[in-house]
Amino acid sequence: MNIGMEPVIYGLIFVGVVALVEGIYLVTFGKSISLNSRVNRRLEMLEKGGQREQVLEQLRKEMQQHLSSQKIPLYSLLAEKAQKAAIAFSPKQLMMLMVGLGTAAFIVLSVATQTPLPVRILGGIIIGVGAIYFWVNSKAKKRMAMLEEQLPDGVELMVRSLRVGHPFSSAIQMVAKEVEDPLATEFGIIADECAYGRDVGEALEDMANRLDLQDLRFLTVAVSIQQKSGGNLAEVLAGLAKVIRARFRLFRRVKAITAEAQWSGKFLSGFPLVCLGFILFNDPGYYDSVIDHPYFIPACFLVGAMLTANLIVMRILTNIKV
Repeated sequence: MNIGMEPVIYGLIFVGVVALVEGIYLVTFGKSISLNSRVNRRLEMLEKGGQREQVLEQLRKEMQQHLSSQKIPLYSLLAEKAQKAAIAFSPKQLMMLMVGLGTAAFIVLSVATQTPLPVRILGGIIIGVGAIYFWVNSKAKKRMAMLEEQLPDGVELMVRSLRVGHPFSSAIQMVAKEVEDPLATEFGIIADECAYGRDVGEALEDMANRLDLQDLRFLTVAVSIQQKSGGNLAEVLAGLAKVIRARFRLFRRVKAITAEAQWSGKFLSGFPLVCLGFILFNDPGYYDSVIDHPYFIPACFLVGAMLTANLIVMRILTNIKV
């Protein structure tokens, strides 16, 4: 059972493909598309000479194009996460990237390894699809975390704007100009939509449903009730900002408390695989005497299923809703 360096090569190819996707993304859409950028992408597009209506249409297309493609086979796995991440690549472009990267991975595997052809084909498919999924998933998680963290500051900025006498539409525009992305672009879209006649409550509700954030739903309900029944919106939003900030602190506290259990589950599932790799690296023929046994392959599948079940159970136990 000679393993050699082939698993390491597979891992390096996967990492290289993920880095390549990120590089293509930044080159295609500019540095402002990166979540690490402090540049407000919407304002940058306007400063480059884009018309307000054209910029609005482009951003809305980017943020809504993925859910409309959920019925496409295989792409349904990516659609919701790509929607939350606001991936500027179209569904067609993402699928072309999967095919292209899978083909490139197959070629590299054919040159660098001696594995059988079916294994190389399967490896290329897994690397192409898996790398895109990993990249989109990481983008979605990071963007949603940043939105949750920025929202209390954005609501407090609206409260200050309302208290000095500005209308609610101006308060939204203030958030779109003063805070960083991703919240700035989201509120900039709402400001532009309201400028073209859309109801602000409807626009907020659409954003809350698209992003699936509970705190945004609270904001939507508060604004809708104020529109129908009146009242001091500044005071309502001030209270809402305190609630959102308290929920965010509680969420962080729960995450810190459950971190040990989460990492314990990952360690217990990953440690046997690390030991397996270490054993095979030091003695490639360690399992030669039992590899032909009829129970060997079923036992491998059983161990893999138990390790996977461990991860799933620990995730369920530590997934506490706040």
